[in-house]
Amino acid sequence: MLKTLVTGATMIAALAATGAAASAAPAPPATDKMLIDVVAANGSGCPKDSADVTVSPDNKAFTVTYSEFTAQVGGGAKSTDFRKNCQLALNVDVPQGFTYAIASTDYRGFAHLERGASGTETASYYFQGERRTTKIRHDFTGPMDGDWQRTDKVGISSLSFLPCGEERYLNVNTELRVSAGWSDKKKTSFLTMDSTDGNLDTVYHVAWKKC
Repeated sequence: MLKTLVTGATMIAALAATGAAASAAPAPPATDKMLIDVVAANGSGCPKDSADVTVSPDNKAFTVTYSEFTAQVGGGAKSTDFRKNCQLALNVDVPQGFTYAIASTDYRGFAHLERGASGTETASYYFQGERRTTKIRHDFTGPMDGDWQRTDKVGISSLSFLPCGEERYLNVNTELRVSAGWSDKKKTSFLTMDSTDGNLDTVYHVAWKKC
């Protein structure tokens, strides 16, 4: 899973790490290829070889695919299964003369929540060494049984760019939680970022700016 990926990136929605503020509309995508090295992938939601990162050829996005990212309660679920998370550390080699920010992220998954149960999907993004972290949360309430999609967006005036010329890892932490609430504890409720066929893509979109 740890590999170098050639391309431009879509990155996680809403990253508001402090950096050079956008003073003008983002520039067109860089023409040189971007290199993304997955330095680390840790967490109960992405055990070894269960998450993969690919990049688009147009320097506009990158995609994370999970195959074992499911939080669940009730039924035969373990007591620790109510929360799953995945922390990715990405080393992004930006084309010369450019910097980037996360403009939006598209999350997709499947939910089965019994009446009285609830769930949350939370993502946070920050550049290595930054004190401020952007955290965005989406809530789900049972009864629910079907696919879900949520999008995090950042307005142009709020985009936070990596300071030009600096090399810092982009850290992305995604979490799923499920609470049984007052639902029937004998029935299983779950929230997943895997599609029913075992693969679900989370797409991260990038905004570019010339240094």
